[in-house]
Amino acid sequence: MRLNCLQNFQIPRISRNCFRSISMASVSSSNGKKLIQIDISSDTVCPWCFVGKKNLDKAMASSNDKYAFEIRWHPFMLLPSAPKEGVPKKEVLLQKFGPRAIQIEARMAEVFKGLGMDYDTDGLTGNTLDSHRLIYFAGKQGLDKQHNLVEELAIGYFTQGKYIGDREFLVEAANKVGVEGAAEFLADPNNGLKEVTEEINKTSSHISGVPHYVINGKYELSGGQPPEVFLRAFQAAASK
Repeated sequence: MRLNCLQNFQIPRISRNCFRSISMASVSSSNGKKLIQIDISSDTVCPWCFVGKKNLDKAMASSNDKYAFEIRWHPFMLLPSAPKEGVPKKEVLLQKFGPRAIQIEARMAEVFKGLGMDYDTDGLTGNTLDSHRLIYFAGKQGLDKQHNLVEELAIGYFTQGKYIGDREFLVEAANKVGVEGAAEFLADPNNGLKEVTEEINKTSSHISGVPHYVINGKYELSGGQPPEVFLRAFQAAASK
């Protein structure tokens, strides 16, 4: 079974592929630690993206004595035509997978339980554009705020039955992590639209599933990989 969400919500399959090398020089941060820059493409309704984030956070926490981390989140839309008004999550799964939806739910519930969380398939799913606009906006106020916002959105959507297109939920999540002006920013549908759309188009041209990571511009990883895979990638990226 691959540890990622494929475009059009194809059934996930686990892949043991580690990382692909591309060329770029390593860098050091101002505190003398090796700087690990991670660019992550994800969608806010992709459960494997949240699993990957939790595992990445574990890997970073266990190696922050060696490395300084700089994380940037980039948008990807699994269902760009999804309605803004939202539809029941269970209905989408049943329509797409039929009887296999039960197996998929059970698998994700097992994975989330292993991370100490309950996987909630209640509530609505739908268009994720506003959430990506908000993540873009948070990044303008600080990469830490952006990273924390991705966490808040995922907790709400995957474990609390919140709807990813609900403006009130988005603003509440932004407020929790200290993003200022979220309500005003989201109120204008053109704010961040050009930037997010351009980035989605660029990303979609070379990847078909998320999460997708590029580490120090050298190594590419796909899927909700376990912490040890991230640790090996950090070591490889920092050694060159």
